[in-house]
Amino acid sequence: MPVQYRPELHVTAETGVLNAPAGVVRDGSTWHVFYQFQPKVDAPPRWGHVVADDAPFFFSECDDVLAPAGGEIAVRAGSVLPNGQGADLYFTSVTSAGTAVELARIDELESSCSVSDEPSTIDSSCRRLSTVVSDHEGWTNFRSPCVVRGWSEVDNREAGHEGWLMLAVTGEVEDPTPVILTSPDSRDWTVVGPLTFEGEHGLSSTTHMVAPRLLRLRDEVDGVIYDVLLLTLERDGADISGYLVGQLHGSTFSVTTGFTQIDHGYDFTRPRNVYYSPGTLPDEQRLDQAVIFGLLNRAGRADQPAEHLSLKESDWANVLSLPRVLTLQGGLIYQTPFAGLPEAISQSTRARGWVGLCEIPAESMVEVEVRDEDDRVCFTVCHAGSSLTIDRSMNPYHDAEDKPTSVSLREDDSDTLSIFVDGSVVEVFADGGQVAMASRVYIKGSPKFTVTTTGEAHVERAYEHTPGSTGI
Repeated sequence: MPVQYRPELHVTAETGVLNAPAGVVRDGSTWHVFYQFQPKVDAPPRWGHVVADDAPFFFSECDDVLAPAGGEIAVRAGSVLPNGQGADLYFTSVTSAGTAVELARIDELESSCSVSDEPSTIDSSCRRLSTVVSDHEGWTNFRSPCVVRGWSEVDNREAGHEGWLMLAVTGEVEDPTPVILTSPDSRDWTVVGPLTFEGEHGLSSTTHMVAPRLLRLRDEVDGVIYDVLLLTLERDGADISGYLVGQLHGSTFSVTTGFTQIDHGYDFTRPRNVYYSPGTLPDEQRLDQAVIFGLLNRAGRADQPAEHLSLKESDWANVLSLPRVLTLQGGLIYQTPFAGLPEAISQSTRARGWVGLCEIPAESMVEVEVRDEDDRVCFTVCHAGSSLTIDRSMNPYHDAEDKPTSVSLREDDSDTLSIFVDGSVVEVFADGGQVAMASRVYIKGSPKFTVTTTGEAHVERAYEHTPGSTGI
């Protein structure tokens, strides 16, 4: 496969199948992304590691940090928690007896960036410590842990943190149950109980919830600190990822915003939030925003990686999304690309971006076509003021049954549109981050944008970002 299909600004496995983000740490100006992957389609999952300096767009491969050992069948995703100069890696250990949460340790993150000639080498700076959660008290098969700080005072979040919370999944694969655990030292854990909801949760079903994640944000409107629960729902062979906003008390999540889909593109799933090493961010800024990465493959567990065009022709499959900045405004999540993306595009060799401020009255629209080097339309984005629609059904590399996908837009926001194309990925953001839509899209050669308007719509200002470009 020509090199242009591999993204430059997104994380991919050098070879093999990327399964999911495992954990992300920002340590000063250095970004560490750990991900679950298989070096070959039939190989057991392990953890890879890439790093980037300053901006999280150009990543370098490091030695893998975890691989199956001592009778393990696989090691799967979990959570990476900064601790002192290093990080604690909570991961899912899979054996013939089931799953458990294991702990590994990197004492100094700076020393974990070695690169060996042998691809299967495991970084010696990462050492396993112990099993931290296994079958007990009737709960079995603990997996997919997310670890966050606890609160010093349950009813006063301004008082700061004390102790630790873990959100994990238990039970059978076909019938998972998320549970909450607590620990005074992040090592010894006690089950509080199964995750339950109080209020209108908006879920059609509370079964088959996987890859749960918990982050905290201060709402810009009312100033209250909320928990944001990220969930992926497995439905009919496809993943749907979204969020709920509220506050966790014990194992009960009191809902203020019911389940809301976090991305309306073809492929975004299983988001993971970024953790910060001590001193990286001032304490007063930690609750202002969060950063997430997601996997761009909504097929989830039903995926057939051997069928991917990228694997057939270039021995890699799947991509992580661009990092997204999340803010909470009036109980709703807004998402924008991490700062520095236009500059990264200018330093790339093939990435492209189109950003426009538009005026789109009723019954009007702005349509942007993404064309390949042969001038064939590969992907379209249509902003109709009250809705945003994307379409890849005309693309010969994708299923013709991939119908256009749309999402409603609130009329009170400005009409803005940002489209970023990087290899086989297109990510779209609209109306100041109100909506995000990420998709895999194979495009031959260098992409081009064609913009048309209908009705009374017009583009007030627009800028195209290309390799070597300068400007906003």
